[in-house]
Amino acid sequence: MKKCGRDVLKSNWKDLEVEIPDRKKGILIPPYIKPFDENGEFIDLTPIEKINLGNVDLNSVLENRKSRRNFADTPLTLEELSYLLYYTQGVKNVIKDKVTFRTVPSAGATHPLETYLLIFNVDGVDEGLYRYIPTIHKLLLIKNGNFSEEIIRATLGQTFIGKSAVVFVWTAIPYRTEWKYSFEAHKTIAIDAGHVCQNLYLTVESINCGTCAVAAYDQELMDKLIEVDGNNEFVVYLAPVGKI
Repeated sequence: MKKCGRDVLKSNWKDLEVEIPDRKKGILIPPYIKPFDENGEFIDLTPIEKINLGNVDLNSVLENRKSRRNFADTPLTLEELSYLLYYTQGVKNVIKDKVTFRTVPSAGATHPLETYLLIFNVDGVDEGLYRYIPTIHKLLLIKNGNFSEEIIRATLGQTFIGKSAVVFVWTAIPYRTEWKYSFEAHKTIAIDAGHVCQNLYLTVESINCGTCAVAAYDQELMDKLIEVDGNNEFVVYLAPVGKI
């Protein structure tokens, strides 16, 4: 069964009786995290138990939260970046080496998203493209370089994105959720992305930073920039972060 347009937003759970998901066919669960080179170049993030940030009143964070497109030319600290990463996709627990419980909710705990960073201005971290590995709370370097012009081009000329300290880019690996929910997965993946980005909005507000969620971009250029295949994994959302 195929869905398109508005149908993706509608509930079709009863139709799962017609199109049986792979989970019920006895097919093995897909990996809960994309494989990575354990011998790659890693950056150790600040352990969550050593982070002392975000100690502000929740009411004020919710009241002051808004999209921000003007950023100061001030670097983020590694502690601040570590804080934002953990509270948007951090892994709290792994169950039977099959399922992760994280700092954000996800349909059926499938967590189909991966986090990539385009870093421009973070203390002690070279400019470049990185991937967050939440199971070990580290950054994996993908490639060095300043990609501000590339991200502006890929986001259809939105110059403020290239002037941020770091751009969070979330990709989806749809089969993690399709395995469990078949075609209904695509609605829940979109909802999951919203959960993650809202956590980013709240955590940046709590440390005097700002962000602005972005869904307008050139799919092919973004996938190429992040170096994903555009089919089994592709960009679904992004958000630049900087000091305000």
